[in-house]
Amino acid sequence: MEKHIRAFLEYIEKERGFSEHTVEAYGRDLLQFVRFLKDELGLEAIRAEDVDRLAIRHFLGTLSRGGAAKKSVARKLASIRSFLKYLCREGVLERNPALSVVSPKLEKKLPFFLNVVQANRAMGRCVRDDVYGVRDRAILEVLYGAGIRLGELVGLNRSSVDLSGEVIRVRGKGGKDRIVPLGRRAVRALKSYLSRREELLPAKAGASGEALFLNRYGGRLSGRSVQKLVEKYLSDVAEAGKVSPHALRHSFATHLLDAGADLMAVKELLGHTSLSTTQIYTHVTAERLRKAYEQAHPRA
Repeated sequence: MEKHIRAFLEYIEKERGFSEHTVEAYGRDLLQFVRFLKDELGLEAIRAEDVDRLAIRHFLGTLSRGGAAKKSVARKLASIRSFLKYLCREGVLERNPALSVVSPKLEKKLPFFLNVVQANRAMGRCVRDDVYGVRDRAILEVLYGAGIRLGELVGLNRSSVDLSGEVIRVRGKGGKDRIVPLGRRAVRALKSYLSRREELLPAKAGASGEALFLNRYGGRLSGRSVQKLVEKYLSDVAEAGKVSPHALRHSFATHLLDAGADLMAVKELLGHTSLSTTQIYTHVTAERLRKAYEQAHPRA
């Protein structure tokens, strides 16, 4: 089974364009499933035909009884389904036994976002004038002003930015590129950062290096580093534990819809493949309107 998993992971990485993080998550889920089957069946090796509906349900049930969250169980089932679908496509299996396994029903949680006042305060929290402050201000403005994902931000190169056209080219999920407009403040912040970016490069490197946002050693800034700096700047303006780069993406989408932006346009800006994914933000704005109505209207 392990050789099929390796082939599947290579397929989703090279042909489907899945991110490194996603490929690793699939690998962990599938190897955990195989280890479970080996222990349960007492076998040294698992064949594809050993996997049936009952084995999958037993695996998921064991996870649930062990305290695994519904979201985690649902993700593991999705990994198994995708893998078995691949094996059917390759002719290893005739049918996908995971299709008849029901996924746990998940509670729909509305995404956390900053209100406009909080967002403006967050953007003004970075007051340092050294190169790190200038870089951090550009990161915050791009995250909020363009609504891109954390992985998309750290993957940006210098060539991704078109300041004259006020747009950036983003490599999204599935390796799909999209053009995202930049606001005036994001453009201004990027211009300031790019004028000083060389200060972060080692002296011998000159102006080389493709990554847009650099760390103190001149390498590409990591996602974890961006998470830490976002938490630092947002901690004073939002509830602890909820601040993250994704909160700025949620804020971007919510504020656009609040201002009357077209839902399809927001979908394209966010890089969503399905409109239903974007519609969660309509629930956010509708919920806010309902609360405002209940608090203010005498007949509510």
